[in-house]
Amino acid sequence: MREVAIVAFGQSDHVRDSAETSEVEMLMPVLHDVLAQTGLAARDIDFTCSGSSDYLAGRAFSFTMALDGVGAWPPISESHVEMDGAWALYEAWAKILTGEAETALVYAYGKSSPGDLREVLTRQLDPYYVAPLWPDSVALAALQAQALIDAGLADPRALAAIAARSRAAAGSNPHAQLRGEVPAGEVLVAPLRTGDCPPIGDGAAAVVLAAGDTARRLADRPAWIRGIDHRIEAHSLGVRDLTDSPSTRLAAERAGAFELPHGLKDMGGAPMVDTAELHAPFTSQEVVLRRALKLDAPDSTVCINPSGGALAANPVMAAGLIRLGEAAARIHRGASDRALAHATSGPCLQQNLVAVLEGER
Repeated sequence: MREVAIVAFGQSDHVRDSAETSEVEMLMPVLHDVLAQTGLAARDIDFTCSGSSDYLAGRAFSFTMALDGVGAWPPISESHVEMDGAWALYEAWAKILTGEAETALVYAYGKSSPGDLREVLTRQLDPYYVAPLWPDSVALAALQAQALIDAGLADPRALAAIAARSRAAAGSNPHAQLRGEVPAGEVLVAPLRTGDCPPIGDGAAAVVLAAGDTARRLADRPAWIRGIDHRIEAHSLGVRDLTDSPSTRLAAERAGAFELPHGLKDMGGAPMVDTAELHAPFTSQEVVLRRALKLDAPDSTVCINPSGGALAANPVMAAGLIRLGEAAARIHRGASDRALAHATSGPCLQQNLVAVLEGER
């Protein structure tokens, strides 16, 4: 199998409202940044793939307008997924593995500010049994949080601690929307308070992928994608155990997260990583993910969401790609040797993607 690595990562400053900035204007500085990091020009990219949602933009084929930020002339090899950019990265990774490309540019963006995000996300629901009830994303996350509390797996104090840790970590992230101490806030939907929920905001992110020796030429320390996989839970919430995420666990297994890297000791089945960037928009979802990935041991030394995670900035359709990019960036600068990155989509962690990234030792 060809070696594929993330060789550059860039993101915008995430803000509550970017009304004065179009998608193209939001994207262009990020795209210029990642290309400048590698020394590549747009013409040197073999494949371009993007992730976004027309539901956020409120118009069909909105992603074609964003291509103005890339430059689609002369004609380029391009694709788009109506998903978080993490899934666009998955497609680009597969494209490079087949030998059809040597380099790839992946980008994602989302502007949640123009509409009512909680209402927009109801379009993801099962159209026969759940959508007619109109539960929004926060109400469903509260249902999951209450299931955890009822099962004795979490309590409001533990959830508040996750929020505090995430926002504190974001203090060193110049792109985060929320930084530092944030009060628990009022109850939105019991048992979730404002601090347990992600901010609504706008933002964009991009990465450059490259194969083998090309990656080594473009980056001092490439973040090699050693494994990547994604799995899906049942669409119907009524047939799922909301306190667990079997799809995350299976994706991690297939991505090699629990395999023993050369030169490291077995840690009793826990992931062989030093960093985990988890796409957990709600504090309760981090509890579910930590349990599924065996990261909840009291003596665990894995650094979870050192960027602040989605609780500090959650641009819908880009937050998952940012988890992959943040994990890769830590490898690039030598702060991590082996990292796990997770992305999710859909209500209550319905779809989950897990990647294992490594730096050369």
